[in-house]
Amino acid sequence: MASATAAAPGSAGAAGSIVGARSTSSPVWRRLRDNPRVVASTAMLAVIIAVAVFAPWLTPQDPMAMSTGERLQGPSAAHLLGTDEYGRDLLSRIIRGSRTSLVVALLSVTAATVIGTLFGVVGSYFGGVWEIVTMRSVDVLLTFPPILLAIAVVAFLGPSMANLIGVIALLYLPRFARISYGAGLQVKQRDYVEAARVVGARAPRILGTAILPNILAPIFVQISLSLGFAILLESGLSFLGLGTPPPEPSWGNMVGVGRGYLRQSGWFVLWPSLAISLTILCFNTLGDGLRDSLDPRLKR
Repeated sequence: MASATAAAPGSAGAAGSIVGARSTSSPVWRRLRDNPRVVASTAMLAVIIAVAVFAPWLTPQDPMAMSTGERLQGPSAAHLLGTDEYGRDLLSRIIRGSRTSLVVALLSVTAATVIGTLFGVVGSYFGGVWEIVTMRSVDVLLTFPPILLAIAVVAFLGPSMANLIGVIALLYLPRFARISYGAGLQVKQRDYVEAARVVGARAPRILGTAILPNILAPIFVQISLSLGFAILLESGLSFLGLGTPPPEPSWGNMVGVGRGYLRQSGWFVLWPSLAISLTILCFNTLGDGLRDSLDPRLKR
């Protein structure tokens, strides 16, 4: 009877832990709102994402239209950021290229988050054979140099957006698996998880309602940081000619082509480089701000 009576409050506590998390979320949102890095980076990223979403309506000219008589021109009233080697408007191509970089980054990091978190949580909760299979698979991926693995895979499969998304997701999967595995081991020992087991909750329910919601903070931080690194990796592969095939614009591809025209037109390289740098800076700043706001050890 004692155990039964203990289990009943435990089950209420397990269910109430989510309610408690909701009731304590207000201070978290206040810390996020009061963090200038989070506010500034979120506002800037909102503008960048809006530009990518509404790119077809925001481009002042057709990004594919060529004009050989206007090759490698500097900024002017007709072309606010200048033109490229075929006379195409750089501003229009940078706006159109934002879609490529953000879509690749978002889809690849989403896939890495889902698969990597699943690997880590399952390995930490079940242990034994599950832990060996999931985490040793992650260790195998970590043995390969990331950039060399990306170049080898994309070069073998051929440059395309789908292949680019797949290889970037593969490279960032181990990060999420490691983070969720370590956090899952800690949460697994909590009383509310044990109480859920005692009352007969199945493993999927425990994973979905007791463990996963309590390890989201480090995962959110890693998502923000990984998005910045994914854009950098996509730009690097596009710079080497292994990204989205031309004529579809990509920031990295524009920098790669523009380096051959540095003496004739430095603007060709400057603008896409600034777009890459600004976007990565915003994601990294947001990740740092989320870490400061969500990590209880950093509370003042």
